[in-house]
Amino acid sequence: MAEILQFPTPEPLWREALGRSLRETREDRGDRLADVAERAGISPQYLSEIERGRKEPSSEMIAAVTGALGVSLADLLIDIAHDVRRGPVLMAA
Repeated sequence: MAEILQFPTPEPLWREALGRSLRETREDRGDRLADVAERAGISPQYLSEIERGRKEPSSEMIAAVTGALGVSLADLLIDIAHDVRRGPVLMAA
């Protein structure tokens, strides 16, 4: 009889954890995507792609978005660390 192979659950991708954290922060603050994007100096489409984990933004872009949200990079990283420790999460399309 054939042996069943089990693969470990993959680690979450950084860009997905980052996107989830940014979206949750924005929504918790009641901000619209378009407003945060404007304050960050990026297009709403690009911010949406970051939030959905489709784009891996530069450190400068992350700084612009966290600044537009009024959160520190340290707080963002702590939130991401908690998210990663929870394990894999399916991304919404």
